[in-house]
Amino acid sequence: MSASDVVIVGGGPAGLFAGLSLARAGVQVDLFEEHREFGEPVHCTGVLAREAFETFGLAPASVLNELRTVNFFAPSGEMVEYSTPSVEAVVIDRFQFDRQLAVQAQHAGVRMHQARVTAVSVEPDGVTVVAADSAIRARACVLACGASYALQRRLGLGIPRVMLNSAQMELPCERHGAVEVHFGADVAPGGFAWAVPVNRPGQPHVRVGVTCSADAGRHFHRILGTVRGRWGIQTTDGQHPRQKVLPLGPIRRTYGDRVLVLGDAAGLVKPTTGGGIYYSLLSAELAAATLTAALAADDLGCERLASYETSWRKRLGSELRWQLILRRIAQRLSDSDIDALFELARTDGIMPIVRRTAAFNHHREFIVALLKHPPARRVLFRAALA
Repeated sequence: MSASDVVIVGGGPAGLFAGLSLARAGVQVDLFEEHREFGEPVHCTGVLAREAFETFGLAPASVLNELRTVNFFAPSGEMVEYSTPSVEAVVIDRFQFDRQLAVQAQHAGVRMHQARVTAVSVEPDGVTVVAADSAIRARACVLACGASYALQRRLGLGIPRVMLNSAQMELPCERHGAVEVHFGADVAPGGFAWAVPVNRPGQPHVRVGVTCSADAGRHFHRILGTVRGRWGIQTTDGQHPRQKVLPLGPIRRTYGDRVLVLGDAAGLVKPTTGGGIYYSLLSAELAAATLTAALAADDLGCERLASYETSWRKRLGSELRWQLILRRIAQRLSDSDIDALFELARTDGIMPIVRRTAAFNHHREFIVALLKHPPARRVLFRAALA
């Protein structure tokens, strides 16, 4: 049985960035990824805050195009357009983004393993991680296994309190437009659907997807039928959307004796949109700092590692609370309620609130302002109390 300082389960952005950060601090890291290629299959829409590259010291080579304009569609078909004064979000190539992190992590000394982890056992003097027919012993373990919660459940850490289903596919198209976001019970019950332009060499593409309370595959094909003509989407014969569970709230506890949980595996995503890359990178950075200090002190107990959760709650706690409030209300909105909010956006002062407070990574200020706006508050509270 080989030995390591830290074993990381999962080779997405959270696991790779944690591994890179730990290795740069002189920690011996082994990382397990169940898929043959980092970044595949693609699980997300790949929309990331432009600021993330500078914040986390990442090269922007994976950026495909910038985004500034969104067209929001109500159940009635009413459309409201919103453009940011500057570029806040970009579309990335997730395969290239993850692969870039993987190469950096390997160069920093992370040992990569292509195998699925089946068990994690925590003992007083270490952690045993079992993958395929082998096992590795480590001082600590990081769970960055995405929206998969078997290991967290076995370790008594819980599962996300709120989850939706999603389906997405990237498709070649004839023309590009602004980002589209669609709402309504027929389109995406409890969630929303989207179309995001993607600039690839040779031909434009579009990422079409849906997140909803149930039957994501059926609702994906419905939104595809809605946007197909407008984007000139070509045939999808024989192709199927990638489906996954989308966590929208943190697990009960993101730390334990010798264990930390990051990103989607911890339920650390934006409850409003389901976006998770930025939170994955941030939680990875905080976890690496916590583990580096704990390893140096040779204290990897639950009380010491609790500082990781304290750190992410200090950075994200208020955002998550307010986003969850809006998410819970939004899931109770009827189509007529959504139409009423669109009418307010068109006529009664909601768009100035959006322009004044909305930010890609920070939604709290907008949510608070929206709930203080009397006409919008009446619609939202009526749905919440229904």
